[in-house]
Amino acid sequence: MTALIRRGWLSLALIVALAMTPNATPLVAQSSDNARYAAIVVDAATGEVLFARHADSRRYPASITKVMTLYMAFEALAEGRVKPDDVLTISPHAASQPPSKLGLAAGQTITLDDAMKATAVRSANDMAVAIAEHIGGSEARYTAQMTLKARELGMTQTRYVNANGLPDARQLTSARDLAILARAIMRDYPQYYRYFGLHDWAYNGRDYRNTNGLLHGGNGYDGMKTGYTNASGYNLAASAVRDGKRIITIVLGGRSTASRNQHVAALMDTGFEVERARANGQVIQVAQ
Repeated sequence: MTALIRRGWLSLALIVALAMTPNATPLVAQSSDNARYAAIVVDAATGEVLFARHADSRRYPASITKVMTLYMAFEALAEGRVKPDDVLTISPHAASQPPSKLGLAAGQTITLDDAMKATAVRSANDMAVAIAEHIGGSEARYTAQMTLKARELGMTQTRYVNANGLPDARQLTSARDLAILARAIMRDYPQYYRYFGLHDWAYNGRDYRNTNGLLHGGNGYDGMKTGYTNASGYNLAASAVRDGKRIITIVLGGRSTASRNQHVAALMDTGFEVERARANGQVIQVAQ
């Protein structure tokens, strides 16, 4: 049997399925009448798009920006330009960043490894800037390099002007671009992907829990990044592995943390249903 799933058909099937669940109302509303909404579901191995809605429309990335901040750090590590035990001295500019943050004062120090963990787990705005300054010499220079890297990776809708995703009308991306970036990290620096999967992190006597709540619920979720500003809504880049298959799901513009997580989970489940059907011999072609 051959099934052809087009964008509209897949989204309709998803909405019908969700309508049979207790959480249907916020999920369906999120995808149908939210001007900030965008989403994409991608097979991580092949890059095949299993679902897309407004995937090329420009959106505010918020703290998902930090995925590229860390990609650039991973590149510097792999090339030997920096080491995990490098000592970063916090500048007044980094210390002045608003929350969420680690809260180190200007002049205090932290290792690059801990700064990366703070960025991935705590979503620390100050540490993202500290990383940018340490590797790039300045945040402005680093973010220019981030934009160049985005173009190199094929991210056509993305521009960075800061390293942490704090509000700036010039800082834009798309769901498709973020899926490209997620795949690039897994492909180029698999040895460092673990930073995005840390459930928690201890520093200076405090325990920090990862802002990505899906990590704490099992079901194959193993990493990536949250984001939120008033302009962006609730964003999430998520990755999960089930039965040896990895799927990446990006949702931008969610109305709340809870509804965003539910929507990501529903999209992820649908993606894995397609993969399972194929594994069972059903030929499914996803038309874009």
